[in-house]
Amino acid sequence: MAINNFLLFSLTFQLLLLLRGSSESSRITGDVSRTPKKFLELAKSPDLFDWMVSIRRKIHENPELGFEEYETSKLIRSELDLMGVKYRYPVAITGVVGYIGTGEPPFVALRADMDALPMQEDVEWAHKSKVPGKMHACGHDGHVAMLLGAAKMLQEHRQDLQGTVVLIFQPAEEVFAGAKKMIEEGALKHVEAIFGIHLTNRVPFGKTASLAGSLLAGSGFFEAVVTGKGGHAAIPQHTIDPVIAASSVVLSLQHLVSRETDPLDSKVVTVSMVHGGNAFNVIPDSITLGGTLRAFTGFSQLQQGVKEVITKQATVHRCNASVNLTPHGKEQVPPLVNDMDLYKQFKNMVGDLLGEESFVEASPVMGGEDFSYFAEAIPGHFSFLGMQDETKSYASTHSSLYRVNEDALPYGAAMHASMAVRYLKDKDSKGSNSKKDRTLKPLSDFITTLFIVHWIFL
Repeated sequence: MAINNFLLFSLTFQLLLLLRGSSESSRITGDVSRTPKKFLELAKSPDLFDWMVSIRRKIHENPELGFEEYETSKLIRSELDLMGVKYRYPVAITGVVGYIGTGEPPFVALRADMDALPMQEDVEWAHKSKVPGKMHACGHDGHVAMLLGAAKMLQEHRQDLQGTVVLIFQPAEEVFAGAKKMIEEGALKHVEAIFGIHLTNRVPFGKTASLAGSLLAGSGFFEAVVTGKGGHAAIPQHTIDPVIAASSVVLSLQHLVSRETDPLDSKVVTVSMVHGGNAFNVIPDSITLGGTLRAFTGFSQLQQGVKEVITKQATVHRCNASVNLTPHGKEQVPPLVNDMDLYKQFKNMVGDLLGEESFVEASPVMGGEDFSYFAEAIPGHFSFLGMQDETKSYASTHSSLYRVNEDALPYGAAMHASMAVRYLKDKDSKGSNSKKDRTLKPLSDFITTLFIVHWIFL
């Protein structure tokens, strides 16, 4: 009888230990984050808002082209130093990769591009570009300011993060080269998901747009030289006119879309550059033309079609043609495809942060973005943040009259920070549920054993 009591006491004591462990695990899981949900209110606070505006204007005044963003990178690093955020530099020449949180998995990345465009700014204001022929006309100055704003909030609440937030400040988006180079240099090491935001005048202020699946088209460029035999314009019979051949090429390229593409499949071939000759009465020896091609599917076939049309139309007119599909090192980028699960997380986050009415289902766009390299390497999600105001007119990107609605900056910062916290919280919750299941299984087995032993010794 004493043995029976001892066994029952021993088994009961072990049961209590298991129950205590299960309760402790549940307690830890329930306290996944104390991070404030109202990041938007934090981002709208005068101090943080004015700081983001100041950062954006400094960058706007000093635009730098792809892989030349040395001063922009220096500014970013100085701000991260003041925050106490650790980072890697250089990554892809001028890129910066920061880290906030535990330094342990899971890792989630937030990305902002840094480079400007080779164009003259025509907006007259106090912070106009100080560099002739260079301008931030795609909102990248705003993107950097928003991500730094998010970094500031996340760093202040780093003790509540259930993992690590990776801040990717990327060079050379405009030449479709920065993201790929950053991946090659390890920017995505350990990262499980990545999010990006782009300012746009095509969505109302305070709203954001996204889409599950293909959001942006694959994009590439081409440049061709059509060569004939020049001569006097008054005696064209003694020449082989490359102008006529090039004209035929331009017209025939349009047939790749209008006659050879399924009308339900979106594709674009645009000739945007034609150069040749420098006198009214001289037929030139050659004509150089170039442009862009966009597609969601069948991109390589479209490239081949462009090459065939140019070379064969040149032959018809007794000219020769050479075609370069990566002019000036401009490589094609794949379509940008948003991950379905991340899209759902993002949509829920926007609903919680801004209200369900603030989310807009986007339509696919033929523009290209090298964020697609990130989203191809790991699950990714890209969205558009609206800044259009009915009382003001904001020009589209790549316009010399482009302006950023700085009132949108807090929204972008809050979305970045909220999405990072939401992702890490969801990952931790799933991991905790798995741990809970592993705890409950032996507990269930043990209770069964206890009842069997008790029944045997009754």
